[in-house]
Amino acid sequence: MLNWLVGPALMFALAWLLLPDQPAYRTGLIVVGLARCIAMVLIWNDLSCGDREAGAVLVAMNSVFQILAFGLLGWFYLRVLPGWLGLAQVDARFSFPTIAGSVLVFLGLPLLAGFVTRTVGERARGEQWYEQRLLPRIGPFALYGLLFTIVVLFALQGGTITSRPWDVARIALPLLAYFALMFGGGFVLGHRLRLGYAKTATLAFTAAGNNFELAIAVAVGVFGVASGQALAGVVGPLIEVPVLVALVHVALRLRPRFAV
Repeated sequence: MLNWLVGPALMFALAWLLLPDQPAYRTGLIVVGLARCIAMVLIWNDLSCGDREAGAVLVAMNSVFQILAFGLLGWFYLRVLPGWLGLAQVDARFSFPTIAGSVLVFLGLPLLAGFVTRTVGERARGEQWYEQRLLPRIGPFALYGLLFTIVVLFALQGGTITSRPWDVARIALPLLAYFALMFGGGFVLGHRLRLGYAKTATLAFTAAGNNFELAIAVAVGVFGVASGQALAGVVGPLIEVPVLVALVHVALRLRPRFAV
């Protein structure tokens, strides 16, 4: 509910409320709101002593949901809902097929490659060899690819970021509000449901985190690498990382309140 109903709707509302005169940045933030976290949330979860098993399940669910629902939700929040509310719609380039194609390339193909690799590896050499020998060798390449992507994106958008500090600040404001509201709402909900601290922390960080890599990939694929939509996606990690590090400390400070 928090990830796929509340989160996208909240980002849509914040983007329109705080960026009514910036359609490119607004669209980029709405795309960010649709991209639920499937990677970095595991790090925040571990740092805050959350439930690892629950985190893994939620990440897996988010991965599947993004492949199945991201394109449909993007079409709804950028084409359908604005029309219902009498607001400006994103141009026709942002159609269901274009966004679904970006998601399939960015998430579907890696998921298929991982499935094939595990299936073939375990059948050929066994689970122990796959887990203890192969994964440690190929695992770092995911980090290398992420770092390479970040370097390229900041190389292309760095000039814009440094020359438009006011634009960056305006993009940051709805992001800050989003992180605070989603994290706080997750913690309150977990406390009310008596999930215990570990599962509540996992719930809160999963709700607050976003898959900026996917959002950037979609923005670049649809609008171009130098677009305002891509800039909004690139600014996202600049805000998310320090804010969620701070929220880890907040979560740990709240931990004693959950003691039985």
